[in-house]
Amino acid sequence: MIQPYRRMLRVLGDHAPQMQRNVRISTIASVLEGCIYALLFPLMLALFEHPINTSRLGILLAISGGLFAIETVLRWQELTFSWDAVNEISHDTRLKLGEQLRRIPLEQLTNRRSGELNVILGGNVSEIVLWLGSLCLTIIQTLVVPCVTIAVMFWIDWRLAIALTLTFPLAIPIYQQFRKIVGQGTRQTAIADAETASRVIEYAQGLPVLRATKQVGSRSQQIQKALANQRATQSRTNQLVILPSLMIATLVEIGILLIIALGSVYVLQGSLSLPILIALLVIAVRFSEPLAVFANYAAVFDITEAALERIEALLSIQPLVVLAPTQAPEKFDISFESVTFTYLDQSEPVLRNISLHCPERSFTALVGSSGSGKTTITRLISRYADVQQGKICIGGIDIRHIDPTQLMRLVSVVFQDVYLFDDTIYNNIRLAKPGSTDVEVEAAAQAANCHDFISRLPNGYETRVGEIGGALSGGERQRISIARAILKDAPIVLLDEPTSALDTESEVAVQRAIDRLVENKTVIVIAHRLSTVVGADQILVLESGQMIEQGTHSQLLELQGRYASLWKIQQNAYCWRIVA
Repeated sequence: MIQPYRRMLRVLGDHAPQMQRNVRISTIASVLEGCIYALLFPLMLALFEHPINTSRLGILLAISGGLFAIETVLRWQELTFSWDAVNEISHDTRLKLGEQLRRIPLEQLTNRRSGELNVILGGNVSEIVLWLGSLCLTIIQTLVVPCVTIAVMFWIDWRLAIALTLTFPLAIPIYQQFRKIVGQGTRQTAIADAETASRVIEYAQGLPVLRATKQVGSRSQQIQKALANQRATQSRTNQLVILPSLMIATLVEIGILLIIALGSVYVLQGSLSLPILIALLVIAVRFSEPLAVFANYAAVFDITEAALERIEALLSIQPLVVLAPTQAPEKFDISFESVTFTYLDQSEPVLRNISLHCPERSFTALVGSSGSGKTTITRLISRYADVQQGKICIGGIDIRHIDPTQLMRLVSVVFQDVYLFDDTIYNNIRLAKPGSTDVEVEAAAQAANCHDFISRLPNGYETRVGEIGGALSGGERQRISIARAILKDAPIVLLDEPTSALDTESEVAVQRAIDRLVENKTVIVIAHRLSTVVGADQILVLESGQMIEQGTHSQLLELQGRYASLWKIQQNAYCWRIVA
């Protein structure tokens, strides 16, 4: 219990004092409750006196009532914490995790499945809230009240107090084994839950493709497999915990029954009064059930601890370090100086000793085969991750000296795979510049050649685009993303061949939109069709993470190297014909 509590305080951060205060309140309230139960002994003695000492009985009742009133006030403060503070803590913890997601390298984020993040941000935070709101306080009450009662009982009859005290250590070995079994099962269940969540999200998002390729049934087998594994893991864990749970419950019940039997013997022998035995019976009945089910709390301990482990693991990821002093570039040329970069899950560098320079307001094209490092270069400009060797500069300033928020303002990205949120077209475009007016959004849409098709939609700019923009065609989504970039008006534009997957009409519309986007900008484009970058100021040819050629289109053709070979292959492909 102590270890999860300490981990929880670390996760809570600024809210930890609130939690500690509430634990203190719960402990004091539980001590008072134990004292109230302990007063049953003198109360019973007073009731069995002949004649009844009404003055003494009144004092005892007044003390009990006063303690109960104080306890009620303290319990009310507990409930106030559960109702108000827990919701605030839950909200702030999710904001804290969201801030961490914003600050950590995207490389770390892409290595985590969306289902896993969904479990952390949703289920794990809720599990901690469950602990904060009720479980912690329930456990304190379950443990403290009997301890106080037993302590007072030493003044009444030390023999029964010792017997009652010895009942609990007997359950410790079983409880420890129970925690070990439950801990393993809980972690396996958490892994199975995350896997199932990831499979469900993956299946739902890919359903259009799966239907088109008639793979709905075969791919659903992966979900069925994940669900079956989840069910088997939960069932296996439940079966393992049944016996230890029953043993602890039985041991507690037997221990209390033996104490009552022992008290009865003492009464018959005349060494214990009947009122004391009646009080003991009332207290035993009150405590037996919560003590018997205490072992079941172990499962919740481990659920909470597993949740804390995953949250701590996410919070422990080192954010992108901003080197001092922070600087803001005044020019927007881009340079790589002897850059070597290796992805986390790879052993070989994807970029090897790359040096390049893209002058301000120039058009640079990156060409090469798949896996040559083109996309990695554009990612690193946006500080997807930090390089292991060398440095990347904008306007002569190492990007590690630029605040990440400022860096994002400098770069607009338009890739092939456009992600639109399930929101209105207005809000999807406005993401690039929060606070922009409707007039500014519509002006950007007109510049991106998407105003006309938006106007034909039933609700115009208020039309919701569906999840991932599914209500729009590929060309329409692409133009929306370009409108977003135009509205942002960043001095650096990164393009990943945004027209390669479009039909001819959409390609023309998108190309016109791009022409407006890149005016007076530093542009880097990943080119698959070489005919689209013939007019580039420079073309960089990559192969296996190294730059093997550099120059204009005509200069590279004269070299008769890799670029010339790719050009020849693509030109020959244009002559292909399907014949009968």
